[in-house]
Amino acid sequence: MVQAKILPSTVQSLNVTVQGAPDDRLQSGKVTLVQNSTNSRRLRVYYSVVHETPGRLRLRVPYLKEDAEYAQRLLSLIEADKYVTSVRIKPAAASLTVTYEPNFGNAALMRAHIGHIIQAATDVAVLKTKKALPKEEESKIPSWKFSLLSATLAVLGGPLGLSISPLLTASTIALATLPVAKRAFSAIYNERKFNIEFLDFMAIAITTVQGQFLTPALMLGLIEIGENIRDRTARSSAQQTLDLLASLGQFAWVERDGEKVQIPIEEVEKGDTVIVYPGEQVPVDGTILRGQALFDEQKLTGESMPVNKREGQTVYASSLVREGQIYIVAERVGNDTCVGKSIELMQQAPVHDTRMENYAAKIAEKAVVPTLLLSGTVFALTRNPARAASILTLDFATGIRVCVPTTVLAALTYAARRGILIRSGRALEQLASVDTIVFDKTGTLTKGEIGVTQVRSFNPEVSANYVLALAATAEMRLTHPVAEAVVRHAEQEQIDFLTREKWEYQLGLGVEAIIDGKLVYVGSERFLRQEDVDMSALDALEERPASAIFVATNGELQGIIEHSDVVRPESKKVVQSLLTVEGIDVHMLTGDNKRTASAVAAELGISPKNTHAEAFPEQKADVVRQLHSSGKTVAFVGDGVNDSPALAYADVSVSFANGSDIARETADLVLMNNDLQGLLEAIEVARKAKQLIQQNTSIIAVPNLAALVVAAIFGLNPLTATVVNNGSTVVAGVNALRPMLKSAE
Repeated sequence: MVQAKILPSTVQSLNVTVQGAPDDRLQSGKVTLVQNSTNSRRLRVYYSVVHETPGRLRLRVPYLKEDAEYAQRLLSLIEADKYVTSVRIKPAAASLTVTYEPNFGNAALMRAHIGHIIQAATDVAVLKTKKALPKEEESKIPSWKFSLLSATLAVLGGPLGLSISPLLTASTIALATLPVAKRAFSAIYNERKFNIEFLDFMAIAITTVQGQFLTPALMLGLIEIGENIRDRTARSSAQQTLDLLASLGQFAWVERDGEKVQIPIEEVEKGDTVIVYPGEQVPVDGTILRGQALFDEQKLTGESMPVNKREGQTVYASSLVREGQIYIVAERVGNDTCVGKSIELMQQAPVHDTRMENYAAKIAEKAVVPTLLLSGTVFALTRNPARAASILTLDFATGIRVCVPTTVLAALTYAARRGILIRSGRALEQLASVDTIVFDKTGTLTKGEIGVTQVRSFNPEVSANYVLALAATAEMRLTHPVAEAVVRHAEQEQIDFLTREKWEYQLGLGVEAIIDGKLVYVGSERFLRQEDVDMSALDALEERPASAIFVATNGELQGIIEHSDVVRPESKKVVQSLLTVEGIDVHMLTGDNKRTASAVAAELGISPKNTHAEAFPEQKADVVRQLHSSGKTVAFVGDGVNDSPALAYADVSVSFANGSDIARETADLVLMNNDLQGLLEAIEVARKAKQLIQQNTSIIAVPNLAALVVAAIFGLNPLTATVVNNGSTVVAGVNALRPMLKSAE
């Protein structure tokens, strides 16, 4: 139990130590200032509600990012609260997610209740952070221990012939059977149907009453093994998403009453004039009132090249101002921004079943009622409960429930040892059926960074290396991505830098510099034409480069430096293999312009009709949804914040270990080696696992069906039936471990 020392001024609302109704002051969504005798001005903790559903509350608490000790205190106190069932805190995202008992009351009351704890955590000294178990769980012994005990007693009192009390053995079997009985009668009560657990329960009950303890003990052991493996391969149904708005920072500068003031970002309102300085992220969607700046929109659009924007143009939240200063009129704030809509898209995405859906289990479920009828008929004709129990034992569902999860677990383990993290059995199943893969371009098919692809000289007396030296010298110490790429390329080529006497950078255009006594211009075509540079050499080209900067000295064009977002070395091979070997349809999505997108698609061999350019996050999600609606099983591969909605809507979502936090959280499959070759390996693992499951189903079904015929016509001892049933299960289980054994080689 958490032991907390509450200072005299602490709000009296914590169930762990004091009782009291939540304070109405917290209805406004922020904690007010409280005075105490030891601290004249107490810390004020702001929070805002990000998402709310019955029984679940997600808040943004900026102070979590500032004080790790506060985050730990808050976690301990909320964990100890009697109304809270689970809590998750992510300090880096300033995110607090709480699930609570639905019978607590209305949502507003819980918001206020948690608000008191958020404030109280500033003054609470946590002495111990172990959460107390509910009374009913403190004395609970796991069911697998009863299964193990019953099996031990059955063996000692059966084959080994020791004197073991039948009552003791029967009692342990009864206790171990409770979970099976609970699942069986829950299905009858809630779903109005008999399930596999009901067959198991009946067979265990009949054989136990007859004193054949070894049979039910073995059945219980296998059932418990299957359930534990199934749980290990399950994916949590609670969708774990990060607060995208947390990446925008905690505060924003606004102009009010002629003064610049800094306010919490959640207090920015429509119509406010927001000021954004170099190195800051835009906190709202809006229009530039005055100023110009160079924007990095890669988080939102995936566009790798910064964009220069000026008065009258639209800017979006999460864009980074690399250079310049702007004043924006706020038009959309908070969840209404483009990045906020991404959050809503993710929250609306379907949450899939946590266990692998396979045809064999469904067939087994359908066989329950016929098996019961056959068992009842045999008993009515023979009056022999042992023969009836044999038929119930030969349901072959137990074997399926063991071998399918075991195959999945083995495949997941094998993949993990190959650097491929597959989060669930469902993801493995879907991956085996994928017929369409959608790639994000920037950072996925490409490296996500600008690189120099070619340096060309237009003057026979000037070498390409000298053109590069001029450009690198002019652009030294600039933070523009292209400038950094040029300098980096010059260093890699071991080019000697020249002497720069003076220089001037013009935002969105380029650099004017004096280098070795020459007037040098390095920048865009518009910049050089504006400075009356002779561009006849460029005009003579039959094909203009897609992306380039131009280098001129003393009024004449000397050369160009072409650049692009460099394609990953393995991308072309992977795409071609998917198209030709696997027969999978490949699409590419990007926020880049159509010209750039088409060039990359052509290089990789992706069809123009499958190339989608200038796509914002919601448009990426729409493409995935449309493909899914047309009957395709879609995998989406992406690594950025802008990819997260599409990742959430895909049948299988794939990301990289070095991708954004939100992409990794959303992805079903993470390529830990940051290499697209892992995707091909993952597909191969998934398809082999599916084949293995089909093989194991045959191993179980054939002998059990044969034994079922024998039991119905001639009769079969329950222990023999159990040996057939369990024997086929063991064989299938060992066969299911093949991927895991292979990974250990």
